[in-house]
Amino acid sequence: MECVLLYLDDIDDLVSSLGLIYEPIRRLFMRLLAALASFALIASGILLALSHPPLALATCLLLFVTLLYRTVTAPTRGDLQAT
Repeated sequence: MECVLLYLDDIDDLVSSLGLIYEPIRRLFMRLLAALASFALIASGILLALSHPPLALATCLLLFVTLLYRTVTAPTRGDLQAT
């Protein structure tokens, strides 16, 4: 019976080690995906600015106002630590 338990423990260790190997690969994949999304967003912004400048300006202003509102209404670090 102990041989079966040792065998199952070895299988469990193998599966756990595969998870440890998988994590850096997952992080790299997520960073590459974020980089590709960023480049696609930049390229689409440039294409929009070249084809429809007023629409690109309006989009830029809406994004800026949204970011400004979020920055002003976000709690400060002191507020987060007090709770």
